[in-house]
Amino acid sequence: MPLAEVRIAYPAPSEEVVSTWRVSCDGGEGALGHPRVWMSVDPTYGWVDCGYCDKRFIHESVADT
Repeated sequence: MPLAEVRIAYPAPSEEVVSTWRVSCDGGEGALGHPRVWMSVDPTYGWVDCGYCDKRFIHESVADT
């Protein structure tokens, strides 16, 4: 599903534009966050969501679409 459609159908609580294809997320809340997880951004879609906090990481190659 294209990013524009995903943003409408499944809005994320926060989004971050990244320049790498592999990203990590720890919830960003210090001790109140979640365990650090590593995810790979699928080049086909250009985005990935964190399974714990639903933060969306968008690769810069598709960020403006």
